[in-house]
Amino acid sequence: MKKWSLLLSIVFFAVAVLAGCSEKKDDKSIKLAYVAWDSEIASTNVVKEVLESKLGYKVEMLQVDAGPMWAGIADGSADAMVAAWLPGTHASYLEKYKSDIVDLGPNLNGTKIGLTVPAYMDIKSIEDLNKAEIVSALNKQIIGIEPGAGIMMATEKAVKEYGLKDYTLVESSSAAMAQELQKAYGNKQPIVVTGWTPHWMFAKMDLKYLDDPKGLFGGDEQIHTLVRKGLDADMKDAHAFLDQFEWFPEDMAKVMVAIQEGKSPEEAAKDWVTENADKVDAWVKGAE
Repeated sequence: MKKWSLLLSIVFFAVAVLAGCSEKKDDKSIKLAYVAWDSEIASTNVVKEVLESKLGYKVEMLQVDAGPMWAGIADGSADAMVAAWLPGTHASYLEKYKSDIVDLGPNLNGTKIGLTVPAYMDIKSIEDLNKAEIVSALNKQIIGIEPGAGIMMATEKAVKEYGLKDYTLVESSSAAMAQELQKAYGNKQPIVVTGWTPHWMFAKMDLKYLDDPKGLFGGDEQIHTLVRKGLDADMKDAHAFLDQFEWFPEDMAKVMVAIQEGKSPEEAAKDWVTENADKVDAWVKGAE
């Protein structure tokens, strides 16, 4: 009996070990860092949907500011992000962390940042913001987003370089900025905000960028995919997909508009993935 008992114990132990190994093998999890900008909410949720529905991952979303997002990839506390605006907006972060991250290249081309106003405003350049009547009409405010964002740093520099000493750059959030813009636009009131494309607000409202003669906001940019070092060895399929992930501003705009019109980010991403099977298949080719 003792021999049988020992044998059964060994068998049960072996089964438990194998089950544990199987569970560990199947427990695929990945952490995606992102900033709460409408564009990055759209792209990160699409990436999440593909990782979960096509590659079987459990995705943890880490919403942070731009600085911690870059730091998270660099120190390995996050696995990947698809929200690096280069070469200008996030230049300071790239310089700081470039030796500790892996840049998989652009996932979207044709982005732009700058000070933005409704098209009905009779103003063309950032320099025009110094006109007394414009300063008064705008209540001496430039409506910004989260502190630490690349566009906020560029705007702080613009305030100095263009001598906009009468203005306060209002720290806010992407969502709050858009709400203020919509409110002013609906009443045809003057407003200036930190804007960027792709963004749903350009699809919903007639807006324009103010000319930037000093080039402080840079030209057209790209959004890059960054991953932590070692991801290619630890998660080959996820790395392969992230390396092949690339879409267009009109794709991102569809997801952003769907969210703005009431769909949850998850629902909007799922719908887009379903409706764009050919593109998604190309992203995961060789990864499945």
